[in-house]
Amino acid sequence: MLRYLISFDDGAMDHIPAADMPAVGEAAHAVVREAKAAGVWIFGGGLLRQQAAIVGTDGKVTDGPVPETKAVVGGFSIIEVPAREDALALAARLAGACRCAQDVREIMFDPES
Repeated sequence: MLRYLISFDDGAMDHIPAADMPAVGEAAHAVVREAKAAGVWIFGGGLLRQQAAIVGTDGKVTDGPVPETKAVVGGFSIIEVPAREDALALAARLAGACRCAQDVREIMFDPES
């Protein structure tokens, strides 16, 4: 089985009217429920805007990237599927539900994780 990160940029859903957000949320949750029922869902969620921090190799903490100045992740899903095509199909369903494009990346295999 292969693991994939499916994500979208912070601000990618800003074009959606506030009145439509409950329907968008329900559509996205329906896709997640189906992925869970199929046994391919590992974890996912949305990220709070402007809550990032960067911890350096020396342990020093600085403010993280600011969404207005740099692309940052707004939400993500981690899935485990038999093939890339399966990840792309799920990403297409999430894109439709969330009304925004999804980035799909394979996670490198690590026997320790």
